[in-house]
Amino acid sequence: MLDNQTRYDSVKGYGYDRIPTPAAGSTDPYYYSVRVPDGNYKVTFDLGSDKRAANTTVRAESRRLLVENLPTKKGESVKKTFIINKRNPRISDKERVTLKPREKSKLNWDDVLTFEINGSAPACRSITVEPADTSVTTVYLCGNSTVVDQEYEPWASWGQMLPRFFDDQVAVANYAESGESALNFINAKRLKRALRDARPGDWFFVEFGHNDQKIKRSGSGAYYSFMTNLKTIMDEVKKKGANIVFVTPTRRRVFDSYGSTVNTHEDYPDAMRWIAAKENVPLIELNGMTARLYETLGVEGSKKAFAHYPMGSFPGQEQALEDNTHFNPYGAYQISKCVIEGMRTAAPGLFMHIVDFDSYDPSRPDSVGDFYWAPAPFCENEKPEGN
Repeated sequence: MLDNQTRYDSVKGYGYDRIPTPAAGSTDPYYYSVRVPDGNYKVTFDLGSDKRAANTTVRAESRRLLVENLPTKKGESVKKTFIINKRNPRISDKERVTLKPREKSKLNWDDVLTFEINGSAPACRSITVEPADTSVTTVYLCGNSTVVDQEYEPWASWGQMLPRFFDDQVAVANYAESGESALNFINAKRLKRALRDARPGDWFFVEFGHNDQKIKRSGSGAYYSFMTNLKTIMDEVKKKGANIVFVTPTRRRVFDSYGSTVNTHEDYPDAMRWIAAKENVPLIELNGMTARLYETLGVEGSKKAFAHYPMGSFPGQEQALEDNTHFNPYGAYQISKCVIEGMRTAAPGLFMHIVDFDSYDPSRPDSVGDFYWAPAPFCENEKPEGN
């Protein structure tokens, strides 16, 4: 049971963390951390209050969405269980992932599991953490800033929305990072760290292209180094007996004079399609799906899916944000649904573990006005690396 006193420290190994402990009866958000070794954990949240009606959102680690806007009546108790992946950068006594300076303080890479209890009136009675059964499946995400678990408001990416849609037999381990190309992902040993824990039957979803196209040195190019790096990732994943899915890169918010989106990724989506067909790798056509999504929202309406905010929208925001690459929570949520719809044919065995999802047509997105995201207490004005 959660009390209103225990603060986290390394001796106890559990307690309220990051921001002040909420006062009794408060509806402020809070964080709770539990120190555990690396691995997958079965975490059960008992949500609700005996004293009041509540509405609770739960996120884990670097804002991975688990529960969204769950209403409970006074006295009602609802239990929600998820498999949550915890890791640190260590590969072995001699090797570690090469983290970027901004990553070193991220919750995804520390020694504790951290839970964010948020919402319009959050209430959580207890959090139960236990090792997950070895039979659970892990989905490893490999990619860049459009995939990564974005730590701060108002940024978001599709990878951090996926956990909300999986049942309690699947964990999502998001190894993506802002600014990464396929080559950097390999060289920073992110792939090696993920493969260390991967088991036969696990899944790797791979989306690159945004930053790969910026590499202009000798031997670079969509049909040269890019495809070579994709092939390297594919071969290493298959050696572990895991499954791989290629995901074509999300489009940027760039329109022509006719209101159609422009493919700014040159030959990179085609190169991924080509190697997927040649190597018989399932492919999710996210490039095309996001084109339909943005065109449906329109030139102006599509700003609602990206980090477009006037000055002063967030604490300390001293200039307007006008980012046409990186999503806000609404945009990330819609794109995660595109990926899930793509799983239906690209990964049908995995799609069997999707819950609270019927189908998704990017030409008929969810209403922006109906989407509510309880903002986390932390925000950042600096754009994620890569554009």
